[in-house]
Amino acid sequence: MKKLITLFFVGVQVFAQTPAKRAIKPSDVYNIQTVSGPEVSPDGKWLAYSLTTTDSVKNKRNSDVWIISWDGKENIQMTNSPDGESQAKFSPDGKYISFVSARNGMEKSQIFLLDRRGGEAKQMTTFKNDMGSYEWSPDGKKIVLTFKDAGDTSKNKTPKPIEIDRYRFKVDVQGYLQNRATHLYLYDVATKKLDTLTTGRFDEGSPRWSPDSKYIAFVSNQTEDPDRNTNSDIWIVEAKAKGAIRKLTTWEGGDYAPMWSPDGKSIAYLKSTSATYNMYDQAVLAVIPVAGGEPKLISDKLDRPVNNHQWTADGQNIVALIADDRERYVGQFSLKTGQFTKLASGQRSFSALEPHPNGSWITMISDPTLAPEIYALENGQTRRLTKHHDEFFSKVNLANVEGFTSKSKDGTIVGGILYTPFGSAKKNLPLLLLIHGGPVSQDEYSFGLNGQVLAAAGYAVASVNYRGSNGRGIEFSKAIYADWGKKEVVDLHGAVDYLVEKGIADPNRLGTVGWSYGGILTNALIATDTRFKAAASGAGVSFQLAFYGVDQYILQNENELGLPWKSIDNYLKVSFPFLHADKIKTPTLFMVGEKDFNVPAAGSEQMYQALKSQNIPTQLIIYPGQFHGITVPSYQKDRLVRYIDWFKKYL
Repeated sequence: MKKLITLFFVGVQVFAQTPAKRAIKPSDVYNIQTVSGPEVSPDGKWLAYSLTTTDSVKNKRNSDVWIISWDGKENIQMTNSPDGESQAKFSPDGKYISFVSARNGMEKSQIFLLDRRGGEAKQMTTFKNDMGSYEWSPDGKKIVLTFKDAGDTSKNKTPKPIEIDRYRFKVDVQGYLQNRATHLYLYDVATKKLDTLTTGRFDEGSPRWSPDSKYIAFVSNQTEDPDRNTNSDIWIVEAKAKGAIRKLTTWEGGDYAPMWSPDGKSIAYLKSTSATYNMYDQAVLAVIPVAGGEPKLISDKLDRPVNNHQWTADGQNIVALIADDRERYVGQFSLKTGQFTKLASGQRSFSALEPHPNGSWITMISDPTLAPEIYALENGQTRRLTKHHDEFFSKVNLANVEGFTSKSKDGTIVGGILYTPFGSAKKNLPLLLLIHGGPVSQDEYSFGLNGQVLAAAGYAVASVNYRGSNGRGIEFSKAIYADWGKKEVVDLHGAVDYLVEKGIADPNRLGTVGWSYGGILTNALIATDTRFKAAASGAGVSFQLAFYGVDQYILQNENELGLPWKSIDNYLKVSFPFLHADKIKTPTLFMVGEKDFNVPAAGSEQMYQALKSQNIPTQLIIYPGQFHGITVPSYQKDRLVRYIDWFKKYL
């Protein structure tokens, strides 16, 4: 008897040391932190970055500046203010960390300096206008900044009427666009003098210093009417008041994201594939001499989107991130041989890239089991540095996540990602299609809270990179040009058919959920087939004819579909989910942000009204004050709760 009692207490002790994990749930939106903006110090010993956390009581997020040593052994929070700090950068001498904040009730954000050894941050600037980005000159003497022209400065309680005379006159979050341009300014660190670098009616942005601190490259569209095209060119200005400005690139399409070579003789940048408007374009890496001349295309044969490009220290190679069929990996282009090499890849997603003085790289990685964290990339091997999510992930059970491929009825091969509930048999599960927006984006092997929460609620969740997505080449993206909701639907049905055939999905319990273009495709699916027993459509639209001049996509509408009075058949063709709403039998939940200018609330309201008029079970949820992306933490939780409740009721 004594022996049995001893064993019992040993068992209790072991159990106490290893508490059972719980299922992930909607309220975990408060537990996911955002690591962003890693930047290495000039001596390579430290990295600065921002960490955004959520206060569930205040229902808001706040960003602070952190640093971590290159060996990962020391991780220090440098700021802790309720006002938030962002854009952390090391001064070129490495003594200070600068950041942007609007502390103590400031009306405008300012730059602050923080001694990296400790102490209180000191306010560096006293700007009166809205500041955008900023960059230190390599010699540390000056800072280039972007400012938007001042708006209505009157003290009247009643705002002045909004005057509109632009072709493209509204954008989500920004609202109605007036003639307030963004320009470049030069701030002298020693004298605190602010000089104007650019003026006029055109926007300028993305400033980058030359290695010798004498010039600044920037991006601007200075065509006769920038609203009517997607042109942008790279320009160079002398880094002084009234400095000479010259245009470097002449491509009629987009040239952007300039990066100077280490010797200052060349600029690497991203170039659009098309010279005219193309919603489905993908970036091509190019290099052009600073003295002028024809650009050399570096990544055109790869036929994959390139971003976050960086020069190696010797100027012989360019390293960049590549989006490729559910992955986002690190690749290197040799300028001398043209050879392309993968430096780090796999079923994961890289989302940042910064050079380290020793020839290594700073990057960020996410995979299906971990939210983005900072890593070192050394000789092709990754070494994790930050560990902000370890405590949370140690307490929850995550879904099983795996890739799959399916064949559509027309023979198209499509890649997808499948979430299945933790510990469940992968058999005869209710299935939810979780459809991404864009459409030119892709579901990747990265952490997805929505997929995890829905899987934890008992569903198999399939994210499918239908035609229109990127990561499969330009032709795959362009396949849906002016014919929205057709080939994508074929691909989504093909994925469902595959999962049913494999016995994973129960054909009698199928649902679909999506936001933005995912909401548009949700509407298209339920108007095409009655196999889906429940749906949730977020921020979508199905009556495109009624949205001409209402959403922010006037360029796409006119270039792809034409003018309604000349091409009404094109608009009616892509409006079939609304015009055929009498065929919809699926109980559908519609959701949208009240202030959405991207896909305005009217799109969800119309579909809700169409189903309500036919007595199809439906509900409309409008999130007050929200734009296209729902950002208030409690609303994000609410959306997940409503998804689960809706599918539980009808699926």
